[in-house]
Amino acid sequence: MSNASEPMELARLIRHARRYWSSDSGQAVRRCERACLGPLAERWCGQHGLELSLAEPLVDMTAVRHWIRWSPTRELAESSSTLICLPERLPLPDGAVDLVVLNHLLEVVAHPHQLLQEAVRVLAPQGRLVLLGWSPLSVSGLMRLSPRQRRHLPGQGHWRTPGTLRDWLEFVDVEIDRLDYCRFRLPGLSGRNTMLETLGRRYNLPMGDCYIIQARCRSQLACTQGRRPLFGLQVGGAHLGTTCLEPSVRQHQKQKKG
Repeated sequence: MSNASEPMELARLIRHARRYWSSDSGQAVRRCERACLGPLAERWCGQHGLELSLAEPLVDMTAVRHWIRWSPTRELAESSSTLICLPERLPLPDGAVDLVVLNHLLEVVAHPHQLLQEAVRVLAPQGRLVLLGWSPLSVSGLMRLSPRQRRHLPGQGHWRTPGTLRDWLEFVDVEIDRLDYCRFRLPGLSGRNTMLETLGRRYNLPMGDCYIIQARCRSQLACTQGRRPLFGLQVGGAHLGTTCLEPSVRQHQKQKKG
């Protein structure tokens, strides 16, 4: 996918994703993820957060004061403060945000390694990185053995295990603090499975359709210096369309430098 066509392809994916997340199945997944995130998100705080997602905001229950949203095109931007860019080319300075959330995005972007590296670049030294992904070792993962399932969300893209993402995070000096699974169900059932969900989350069984990874930088030095490029490609810095930082973000950066 060329740089010129990538925003249009991402815009198409977002329109497709909004139909999925508004469906009964998508809403069921969202409820499970929010229920799992709720107790975790209560401990997340900071001045600025960034969520990159194909769906509507997921972590609006946190104590983070200001959330920055992302869009690949102006047409899909939700407000004047939306970042309009390729997700692996964020127009934000190093260490700009206290929390970065990648919500089911690594599976479908053209450059997942670069997206992950860019997310860590803009993360503050004491910040958190939260990754939501689809587990290939699950009921939904087994259903993807059918080529038909891989032509539509959520089955599209490349589903990766938490172990694979742990290896990727090693490249950017980030380590996993916590791994949670959610959305437990039996084959053929898409509705509420309260008992399975309760047991699965209580024992954190690695069979849920979705997982939530919380990660932190290994050290302040790792977060303030440039990272090693993943597979030889350096990322970051280039503006591809929009938007300026809001005054509160610029002031936050001045205070850090001071």
